[in-house]
Amino acid sequence: MSNPANYDVIGIGNAMVDVISPSSDTFLDQMGITKGIMQLIERDRAELLYASMDSRVEAPGGSVGNTIAGIGELGLQTAFIGKVKDDALGKFYAKSLEDAGTAFPLPPQDVEDPTSRSMIFVSPDGERSMNTYLGAGADISSADVPNVFGTGLLFLEGYLFDKDEGKTAFSEAATKMKAAGGRSVITISDPFCAERHRADFKRLIAEDMDIAIGNDAEWMTLYETDDLEDALRQAAAVCDIVACTRSGEAVWVQQGDTRFTADVTPVTPVDATGAGDQFAAGFLFGVSTGRPLDVAAQMGVLCAAEVIGHMGPRPEVNMADVFREHGLI
Repeated sequence: MSNPANYDVIGIGNAMVDVISPSSDTFLDQMGITKGIMQLIERDRAELLYASMDSRVEAPGGSVGNTIAGIGELGLQTAFIGKVKDDALGKFYAKSLEDAGTAFPLPPQDVEDPTSRSMIFVSPDGERSMNTYLGAGADISSADVPNVFGTGLLFLEGYLFDKDEGKTAFSEAATKMKAAGGRSVITISDPFCAERHRADFKRLIAEDMDIAIGNDAEWMTLYETDDLEDALRQAAAVCDIVACTRSGEAVWVQQGDTRFTADVTPVTPVDATGAGDQFAAGFLFGVSTGRPLDVAAQMGVLCAAEVIGHMGPRPEVNMADVFREHGLI
């Protein structure tokens, strides 16, 4: 394992195996799956849906896991802290990350719950319907977080806020990161997360985070307003860098009173899985390497555009080459 002090970006998140399958809208109706959103499911439902999937593709996923993998493929030193059981999927997850060059400092654990998995059904229009069994990954606590903090970026995901242990782990990790000379980043993850944990999120963004990333719906939900400008103004008043993706419209990044933008070229999605995760990968790569925020945002846009053009949540081409083609590096 690399020297922890040398990690450019460290992620803490739900170590989730993505199980991806094409599906028809009729199938979604028959199975009672709401199209286009993430639903939490219990273990028996997870087993039923897994068995119903045609031509499954399994990949190490989880929102922050996907982001960290994308940053690692761009050449930075990365580590991902997530909890998996020492079952077949957990061992697959750990090996996949390490094979791709991302350190996985918390080895598979002897715990009761199986490794987390998300059954993702992709409709012909590219919409993803996610059915997530939280499993072992949701039980991460401060005790599970090794001391790997340094002067880089720490990236956290809102999905882990559903348990108090996760909230505590985040705050403690951010404090340790700051003490080591690093910066902390959060992704809101989902409007439902913002709704459920509004007070905690707002406190975390104001007190512990240097950078916060969300989409328009997440920001407006968090600040309880229909005015996106107002939501971002409130966030930027308490957090150094605030990034907002706007589903096909130009990305906005706010730092104090300064607005940076990155235009988006419309792409017909094959599979929207991972678009937000890869935006974060490109954006944080740019921030980590000291690029101006408009350039970092453009890197994020290019990573998101690449990943929605095919099945699966991670890029299939060398994104550093794409950045070079666009004159960004």
